[in-house]
Amino acid sequence: MANIRAWVSAFRLRTLPLALSTIIMGGFLAQFFNVFNWSILLLASITTLFLQVLSNLANDYGDTINGADHEGRLGPQRMVQSGTISAASMRVAIGSFSALALVSGLLLIFSAFRNAHNFKSLLFVMLGIASIVAAMKYTMGKNPYGYKGRGDIFVLIFFGIVGVAGSFYLHGQLWEWTVIFPALAVGGLSTGVLNLNNMRDEQSDKLANKNTLVVQNGLVWAKRYHYVLIIGALLLSLAFVILNGAHAYRFLFILSIPLFVRHLIVVRKATTADALDPELKKLALSTLAFVLLFGTGLIM
Repeated sequence: MANIRAWVSAFRLRTLPLALSTIIMGGFLAQFFNVFNWSILLLASITTLFLQVLSNLANDYGDTINGADHEGRLGPQRMVQSGTISAASMRVAIGSFSALALVSGLLLIFSAFRNAHNFKSLLFVMLGIASIVAAMKYTMGKNPYGYKGRGDIFVLIFFGIVGVAGSFYLHGQLWEWTVIFPALAVGGLSTGVLNLNNMRDEQSDKLANKNTLVVQNGLVWAKRYHYVLIIGALLLSLAFVILNGAHAYRFLFILSIPLFVRHLIVVRKATTADALDPELKKLALSTLAFVLLFGTGLIM
């Protein structure tokens, strides 16, 4: 039973709602543009969950190997660093979830295109492989990009453009340029979660030479950057609604604004890592609430 709890902890289930937000937003957009497909939503959700768990396991392993997870680190206990799960077992799990994500992703692409020789399907296969590599290389390998301050741009791309706009396209092979606005909005909120995590871990990351943007630029800058990410996401959403018919019910997402205002106030006042840690889960759930309200407003 203890071993099961350890693996559940390593999966970091609290990150899954944020990952699903990208696919749910893509589904709502597909419904809005009349190309929604249930099988695409289901397969995209499964693939995304596999990728998110893969990322979490890889981070647990990579941060331990590279020294970012140590006894002085704040936040949830990591399983490899604590010795609860062996490094060898974690490598097996990482390989297993890589395979699951690949198989699920291939099924998703086949379901969308029904043609293994289609150029677009090959493009999405490449994107899928890139997603798997990105999930692992954030903290794993000789030159993990998370240690060079590049994690933010990767989150924006894979949680925003690829996750939202990519999944939207798979529903009906339709492209609408305004989809980029909600895609970047979800990507921005997801990047905010990463930035919040990096603000919490600033001191321990410094000790481990993990040069996140927070370590490079300082906490004051990071808080201002955080405001831009959150407020920018809401403005991008507003732009999409205005460009696609500003009916009153399409502004339903405004009901989520108090959640983000409360969050930004907490971040502004926070002076310790302990004050920031609970906000990770709250911002992820606020993002999911925002997506559900935004999408409901679109399809009403």
